[in-house]
Amino acid sequence: MKNRTLGRTGASISEIGFGAWQIGGSWGDVSEEDGKKALNAALDSGVTFIDTADVYGDGRSEKIIAAVLRERGGDKPFVATKAGRRLNPHVAEGYTAENIEGFIDRSLTNLGVETLDLVQLHCPPTDVFYRPEMFGALDALTVKGKIRNYGVSVSTVEEGLKAIEYPGVATIQIIYNIFRQRPHDLFFAQAQKKNVGVIVRVPLASGLLSGKITTQTAFAADDHRLFNRNGEFFDVGETFAGVPFEVALEAVEQLRPLVPKGVAMAPFALRWILESQAVSVVIPGARNEAQAQSNASASSLPAIPAETMAAIAEIYDRLIKVHVHQKW
Repeated sequence: MKNRTLGRTGASISEIGFGAWQIGGSWGDVSEEDGKKALNAALDSGVTFIDTADVYGDGRSEKIIAAVLRERGGDKPFVATKAGRRLNPHVAEGYTAENIEGFIDRSLTNLGVETLDLVQLHCPPTDVFYRPEMFGALDALTVKGKIRNYGVSVSTVEEGLKAIEYPGVATIQIIYNIFRQRPHDLFFAQAQKKNVGVIVRVPLASGLLSGKITTQTAFAADDHRLFNRNGEFFDVGETFAGVPFEVALEAVEQLRPLVPKGVAMAPFALRWILESQAVSVVIPGARNEAQAQSNASASSLPAIPAETMAAIAEIYDRLIKVHVHQKW
């Protein structure tokens, strides 16, 4: 497992992390036992970065992480969580110092720690990015010792560019994958210039880039790939990267011949993300041990040849770009 530096935090972390949304909820049934096995498999494979949120299973994800790390003992990985989506309604006015500190206190309890390594505002409404008092409140929480670093999980490139204007923002979490390539155009260069860490989420487009989903795949009623396919509950860009399902499946079939023999599509798609040096860590999720191990294997894959990168870009430009590029 290769390491990269997480921007202004200065932390050296594995370039493949563990996204803990799946072990919290909204991905169909993942038992606590399977969640623990998946996380242990990732850690055994050299993963040293875990990303979670207080709303993943209403704290279930954070509690599973705490239990696994307590059982393992030894050196602790870097654990990032998120705050803000517990607001109901989820509006900019709810992003106050008092509310965010309350959410952070709850995460401290769930994770069983005295200080959080990294807290990210969880895809806040755009107006929040124009409220310096919110970022000042996060600065105050670092002084209090409740958090070591803070960042923002953003929905759009524009939000990311605004967020990195604040000097205390150490990281930006953003969607970037073969089906969502816009961050590479401008945002990545600006993040590097300001030494901001980039955490890449939805790297496999909700499983589409595993190459295992077909038109016959059935999703459970509590799986967001069923109930949020048209953005009914949150930003549609979080589900299948916002790409129409049938279009994405066609693109997957055209990508398939580009994957080297003996390599699964999922680690190949993760390797594609790692071709950008602006990326600090990519955080695929896993429902079981095998998926966690497959994800981790991406770090050991060789660089993707230039002609293959060009072929991937052509598929994106021809099939995908019109559906997503200017939306996020």
